[in-house]
Amino acid sequence: MEGKTLTVSASVLMNGLVRHAQKLTSPADLELLATSTQILTSNPEELTAENVTAAAEIANTLLLSANATESVRVAAVATVSQLLNTTVPDGTEENNTTLGLTVTLDQLSVNLSLSLNASQSQVVQPNLVVQSAQIPAANTQGVQFTSLRGTSGSFVADRIQLNTNATQVVVENGFRADALIYVQFPRGEGVRSRQTDSNVSLGFVLYQNDRFFRSKLYTRRRATIRVLSASIRGQEPNVVPQHVEMLFRPRVINGTSLYDFSCVFWNYSQKDWSTNGCSKGNTSDGLMRCFCNHTTNFAALWSYRENYEYAEALGVISIVGLSLSILGLVVTIIYHIKENFFRKSRGLQSNLNSKLALLCIYLSLLAFIITFLSGVQNSSRQNDTEVQIHDQTNDLLNSDEHIEPDRGSCTAVAALLHFLLMATFMWNSVYSTQLVLLVRSMRRSLPTHWTPLSVTLGWGVPACFMVITLGVSYRVDNPLGYRQEEFCWLAALDKNKQFNFGKPMFWAFLLPIGLILIYNIVLLVLTSMTTCKVDPKLSSNKKSSLSRKFLISLSLAVLLGLSWTLGYFVLLSSEKTHLVFSILFYICTTTQGLQIFLLFTARTRAFRASMSRSMQYISSVNIPLNNTKYNLWKKWNTWNMSQSETYRDLSGTEMTTSETL
Repeated sequence: MEGKTLTVSASVLMNGLVRHAQKLTSPADLELLATSTQILTSNPEELTAENVTAAAEIANTLLLSANATESVRVAAVATVSQLLNTTVPDGTEENNTTLGLTVTLDQLSVNLSLSLNASQSQVVQPNLVVQSAQIPAANTQGVQFTSLRGTSGSFVADRIQLNTNATQVVVENGFRADALIYVQFPRGEGVRSRQTDSNVSLGFVLYQNDRFFRSKLYTRRRATIRVLSASIRGQEPNVVPQHVEMLFRPRVINGTSLYDFSCVFWNYSQKDWSTNGCSKGNTSDGLMRCFCNHTTNFAALWSYRENYEYAEALGVISIVGLSLSILGLVVTIIYHIKENFFRKSRGLQSNLNSKLALLCIYLSLLAFIITFLSGVQNSSRQNDTEVQIHDQTNDLLNSDEHIEPDRGSCTAVAALLHFLLMATFMWNSVYSTQLVLLVRSMRRSLPTHWTPLSVTLGWGVPACFMVITLGVSYRVDNPLGYRQEEFCWLAALDKNKQFNFGKPMFWAFLLPIGLILIYNIVLLVLTSMTTCKVDPKLSSNKKSSLSRKFLISLSLAVLLGLSWTLGYFVLLSSEKTHLVFSILFYICTTTQGLQIFLLFTARTRAFRASMSRSMQYISSVNIPLNNTKYNLWKKWNTWNMSQSETYRDLSGTEMTTSETL
C-alpha cells in the first residue's frame, strides 16, 4: 500500500513538473527542477510508463535549455541513467519521447566541451556516458573512445578513455575493452586540404542497454545490448569519417555462449535497427568487431545458445535392470500367447478381455523399454553445430536466443515414449477395472462390447494425448517447447532450470499419470478387500492362505505400475530423502518387466511344468562329477511337489481370485 502511495505521489509531482518545465528559465529554477526529477526517478523499478515519459520530457527540456549550468546537465544525465533501469512495457508515446531524448544526447555530446570552452569534457553515470571533445582539423588521423571493463557492470570515469590522435585501434596491455569505437578521418590530400585553424567537435554517448531503442525486428529476452553513438561536427565540409570501427564485448549469460551477431545502427526514419553501410568482422578475445561508413547510434545485436549438459550414458544398473526386464517380458509374452490364445480351452472366450489387456500391458511396456534403451540419448545435439559467425554476411538477427531447428529423431523418440508409457498405464487401468468388475460381481465374463471399448481406451486415449501435446507445444523451428535437448523426453524446465508447470512434462504426463495411479490404487484396495475376505466354503491344507493373498495383491501392484508413485516423491523430496527415493524408483521401475515375469509367469503351474519337462530332457544326460551321478529331474520334482498347495472346494464350484489373475 505504501509503495502504491509513493508511486501515485511521484506521478502527480512529475506531471506538475512537466507542466511548469517550459516556464522555468532561470538557473536556480532549472537547478531545482533537475534535482527534483533526479530524486523522483531514484527508484526506477517503481516508475510507470507515464512517469518515464514525463521524466524524459523534463530531461530533454533541461538539456536543451540555453541557461542550463553544468550541474543541471549532470543531474539531467543522472536522471536519464536511472531511466535506463526501468522495466515498463512498450508504449508508443514513451518510445517517441525516449528516442527524442537520444537525439538530444547526441547534440549534447557534440556541444558540451564547446559550451564549457574545454578540449574535452565528460559526464559519467552508472548507465550512461557522455563524452565530448574539440580536436584540430589538421593532422588528425583518428579518434578512439574506449570503455574498459571494470569489476562491476557500471560505468566508472577512470575507465573511460579518449585518444584524439590514434592511427589504429589500440587497447593497452592488461586491459579489456567492453566497448570501443575508432573514427578514422581521410588521410593524404584530405588532410592537406583542411584549414589549420579550425576544430572538429566530436561526441560519444555510451548506453548501458538498449532501453531507449525498442526494436520490432529484433526480440531481446535476456541479452544486454550496449549502444554506442558517435557524432561529428566541423566547419570543413570534408570532415567526414572515412572509416568507423567498433568493438563490443557481449555480457554472456551463465550457461550460454555466443552464437552469432549483427552490426547495426539505429535508423530514426524506420524507428528500428538497420545493417545498411555496416559490415561484420571476425571475433577475437570474445569481442564482436563491426565496421560502418557513417556515424550514428551503433550496436552489435548478438544471439546466444544454451550450453547443454547432456545426460551421461545409461548406468550399468539401469542397463542390466532394463535388459532383464526385456528378457522377462519376452518370455512372458511368448508363454502368455501360447497358453491363452493358441491352446484351446473352455475359458478362452470367457476371459478374453482380461487376457487381451494383459497382453497389451506386456507389449506396450516392452516397446517402451526397447525404445528407451535405444533412443533416449539425443543423437542430434545442438552443441555439435558450429558457431555461425561469418564476416561475409551481416544479416539482421531476429532474436537473442538461438535454437536449432528440429533435426534428427529425438522428437519422434520423445513422442513414441510418451505414447507407449501412457498406453501402458491406460491398459493397467483397463485391466484393473475389468478385475474389479469380475471379482466384486462374481461374474466370469464381461459384455461383448467391452473388448472394442477396452482397445479404444487402451490405445486411443494415449494417441490423443500424444497428438494434442505435439500440436500445442511443438514447432519445427523451436522443438524445445515440446521436448528436452539433453535427452529425448518431454520438456519440463524453464530457462532458469526451474520446474515449469506450463511445460508438457506436467500437464501431458505427470498430471494424467498421477490421476491414473490414484485410480489404480483405489481399485487395488477394492480388489484386495474382496480377495482377503474369508470364505467359509473354502479350506486349505496349509496355513499359508494369508501370504498367498498378500502375494496376489503385490502382483497386482507391480502389474499396475504403482512403483511409479515413487517418482512423485523424487520430485517433492530433497537431499538424502531425494537420494533414497531416487534409488528405489530406479530399481523398481527398471526391473518392472522382470518382476512381472517372476510373479505372473514363473509362479504358474503350467510354466513350471514346462520347465520340468525341459529339465527332464536335459537330465537324461548323466553328468559324471567325482564318480557321482546327479539326477536333476528327481531333485526338481521333489522341490516342485513340496511347494504345491491343494484346496478342497466344499461346494463343488471353482471360484478363486487366482484364476482371474
